[in-house]
Amino acid sequence: MPPIAPTRPLDTLWQAPALIWVVLAGEGLAVVLALAPGIGLDRWVYFGLTSMVIQWVALLTLGGLYLLRHQLSDYRPQRLTYVALGLLLLSTWLVAGLSWLTVRELWPLTQGGWTSLFLRLTGICLTVGFLGVAAFQNHWRGKLHAVRAKQSELLALQARIRPHFLFNTLNTGAALVHRQPEEVERLLLDLADLFRAALAGPHDISLEDELALARRYLEIEQLRFGDRLQVDWQLPREIPAVTVPALSIQPLVENAIRHGIERRAEGGQIEIAVTTTPETTIVRIINPLASGGGQNPGHHVGLNASQVRIEALTGGRGSVITQQEGKRFIATVRLPVSPG
Repeated sequence: MPPIAPTRPLDTLWQAPALIWVVLAGEGLAVVLALAPGIGLDRWVYFGLTSMVIQWVALLTLGGLYLLRHQLSDYRPQRLTYVALGLLLLSTWLVAGLSWLTVRELWPLTQGGWTSLFLRLTGICLTVGFLGVAAFQNHWRGKLHAVRAKQSELLALQARIRPHFLFNTLNTGAALVHRQPEEVERLLLDLADLFRAALAGPHDISLEDELALARRYLEIEQLRFGDRLQVDWQLPREIPAVTVPALSIQPLVENAIRHGIERRAEGGQIEIAVTTTPETTIVRIINPLASGGGQNPGHHVGLNASQVRIEALTGGRGSVITQQEGKRFIATVRLPVSPG
């Protein structure tokens, strides 16, 4: 079973918390340098100049890494840290050189002039850079441990939901052989597609392919329930090109059958709607509640499995939210349009 791939190491740097911490760390370093003994001029002036240099160095380093992100995408984390350290050093020298050309008359120099300042900046850069490398490596190791823990959780959830899925589809097929033998060929083709997806292990597919699996499942169930099951598909002309974990939408549809249609003598209608916004693709699965009211606790096995898998794929940006509106149960899947 293939492992779940973690986010690429460099992707961490483009997230808002990382950028905020870079800025705050730069300001903290500027404060420390401004409070150091031996400053000849006003410390506020020194702080302002030092802050400007540090922030430009940080921005140039991050910008360089962003421009090289495709070339560096296959690098190992340890090698990436050395590339980042090299870019940090080059950015420091570049900003120091530009500062010498533009504000050398304002900069308070110690004995030794600009040569001494360049050496001091290089030493500070290497010290801060190695501290940053150590922090990044610890963060990445922690993220890998979290991904491995999430993978174990996914495997446990799949172990709970998959046998039930296969059991239900096989039961439907067995019943169909006696009731409508002419439909057996189509049923077997649908079952083959569903079994292939179920036995392939964790992998990602397009939303269009996942909805196709849900459609095949519903075709089987419509043969089983007949007129008791009505399906209302509300899809856009073009399904958004977003990725979902295989069999993450289908279990929500299966739950809608088990805890909605199956428990109602008169059956009912399941609604599957896909809508989009510039940032999000939204999938809603709506089913009528059984006469007893709320959902069976077992309903949440499929919901939890889909929730965990979608959160893992989208880095927490996607979600599965359920709610009850009157006599309807609604499962809402939110998927970010752009990858996390």
